[in-house]
Amino acid sequence: MATSSVSVSVSVSVSSTISSLFLSASKPSLPIRFRFRVRASSAMATKVVPAVIVGGGRVGTALQDLGSGDDLLVKRGEPVPLDFAGPILVCTRNDDLDAVLESTPKSRWSGDNGMLEPWFQSKGLGDADQVLAYFAVSKLGEPPIDGKTDTNPEGLTAAYGKWASAVAARLHAGGLSCQVLDKEAFQKQMLEKLIWIAAFMLVGARHPGATVGVVEKEYRSEVSSLIEELASAAAVEKGIVFDEGMEDRLCAYSRAVSHFPTAAKEYKWRNGWFYSLSQKAVAEGKPDPCPLHTEWLKELKIV
Repeated sequence: MATSSVSVSVSVSVSSTISSLFLSASKPSLPIRFRFRVRASSAMATKVVPAVIVGGGRVGTALQDLGSGDDLLVKRGEPVPLDFAGPILVCTRNDDLDAVLESTPKSRWSGDNGMLEPWFQSKGLGDADQVLAYFAVSKLGEPPIDGKTDTNPEGLTAAYGKWASAVAARLHAGGLSCQVLDKEAFQKQMLEKLIWIAAFMLVGARHPGATVGVVEKEYRSEVSSLIEELASAAAVEKGIVFDEGMEDRLCAYSRAVSHFPTAAKEYKWRNGWFYSLSQKAVAEGKPDPCPLHTEWLKELKIV
């Protein structure tokens, strides 16, 4: 019997955080996190791999719309079928992932805006396939805003793993961009997106009512300082070197989704990872690698 896998995306959109757990029925799988809705007609020109879709909300419905009519929709709380031959796309909030995993047959496991890496590792899913989605949608039914910016006109959405091409095809069917990357390149982009959500949401929370665009335009110095700090800490922790121009890329993306609100929420999956680096350093008698981040978390009484 072919093995199958479970994975979760690490990307988070600006509005309410949605996580997508991607399980496979008979092949390794790839997770997705989406924040968009596309009409079914947009996906009909391209045949996409049928999938089990867990969750019938905005995300689940959007994924179904991107399919070719052969997907199976499973509502949250219902068991995931054992005999479906395609991938399983689970669209839930991060805090619901444990319950989703419990409702999925273990035979379909194999052993990514939020930091989901610790969750992966705790479930024995360290090599999970993932999709990093740069999408935004302000309201149900409105067209998605792709992550194409003046610095990255090719789009920023990326996929990694054996299901990457299949998921990219599903997105392309809806007119959305998606690159297929190797694991190292994907991890750098994943961390970059995490830095974006952590920095822009925290700075925005310090200025009630500020949208992502307002943060980029009126509080650029604050968010730039925070991006630099978080990027440095992440690079040291993961032993990687980010591509030059991160601040410009993240600010360009913020301009592309400028109308989205900001809020310091889902702490565990966003800013919490950076604060854990601060806690670890202090416990070891070292300087806090993210002092500004820590100061602002305390200012807002988040920690």
